[in-house]
Amino acid sequence: MKSVYIHIPFCQSICSYCDFCKVFYNPKWAHEYLLCLKDEIQDHYMGEEISSIYIGGGTPSCLNETQLKYLMSLTNLFHKKENIEFTFECNINDITEEKLKILKEANVNRLSIGIESFNEKKLILMGRNHTFESAQEKIQLARKYGFHNINVDLIYGFFNETKKDLLEDIKKVWKLNPEHISTYSLILSEHTLLHVNKIPAIDDDLDREFYDEIVKFLKKKKYIHYEVSNFAKKGYESYHNLRYWNNEEYYGFGLSASGYIDKIRYTNTYNLTKYLNHEFAKTQELLTSQDILDNEIMLGLRKTKGINIKEFEKKYHRPIEECYPILPLLKNKELKKKNGYLFISPDKLYIMNEILIKLI
Repeated sequence: MKSVYIHIPFCQSICSYCDFCKVFYNPKWAHEYLLCLKDEIQDHYMGEEISSIYIGGGTPSCLNETQLKYLMSLTNLFHKKENIEFTFECNINDITEEKLKILKEANVNRLSIGIESFNEKKLILMGRNHTFESAQEKIQLARKYGFHNINVDLIYGFFNETKKDLLEDIKKVWKLNPEHISTYSLILSEHTLLHVNKIPAIDDDLDREFYDEIVKFLKKKKYIHYEVSNFAKKGYESYHNLRYWNNEEYYGFGLSASGYIDKIRYTNTYNLTKYLNHEFAKTQELLTSQDILDNEIMLGLRKTKGINIKEFEKKYHRPIEECYPILPLLKNKELKKKNGYLFISPDKLYIMNEILIKLI
């Protein structure tokens, strides 16, 4: 089985922090794009059973109703597993009864909503304009139409953000009662408006303090911290994202989408004109055996549960100790072993990248 990621690059407005591939929504471009997306899927999908679909962006929910129906029809090109996880990303302001009906009829069963914050100062800085009340209203509407697996995104770590600001944000996110919460520290990427405007980054120690506060609060509220940035109620861990972290294969369709099929990692073009001319693929890399091993470690240790030691040996025909220098890191307690799993010590997750550098 494989998974599918579909990228819809269109947005009604461009957020100041976003470094994903996106363009302003244009109905004509969106129409042409969806036709090309169909051609790409028909050209490259090999007919395997698909266990999860994730439609992201951009802002997929900015499509008009006719385009959204057409996009949903494209997912019928896949041979879907009976209990498939089907996620659709939404902007809170785009959610309407008609669009929810279209998604429900297409068997979408998971919504991912980019709230990011409810703090007025942060919202202005990000170029967002929703409120806690509007988010509550739209999520209640989604519940009415049978969506009972909802993720909410939160971004923290803005210049001049205080611990009080952070706690108010995370409490409001919790009050929405989502099944899943993804939290991300702000990255001031080169091509974002925040970077262009020279907005300063926060102090690393404060960023660490914020991370610890989020983990502490959500664990107290019975969310499972199952991946470095992700929290879920029991049974609502993102199956699709776990496919990435388990180093399993997936298709990527659409502008800038990445995929991993038959030991090849590929990335599609970021150029909309090229994509509309059916020049889909940008780069392809055939991974070596060592590349695949390294990805297994780098992705697997993002999970708080870590890597199943027996499954690793079964998959690669070598004990993990022969592949990587884990013993010194076990000795200094950066890594731990428990119940057949190798994982990063919970109090060291924030410095995960430093630990991975020591391993690879």
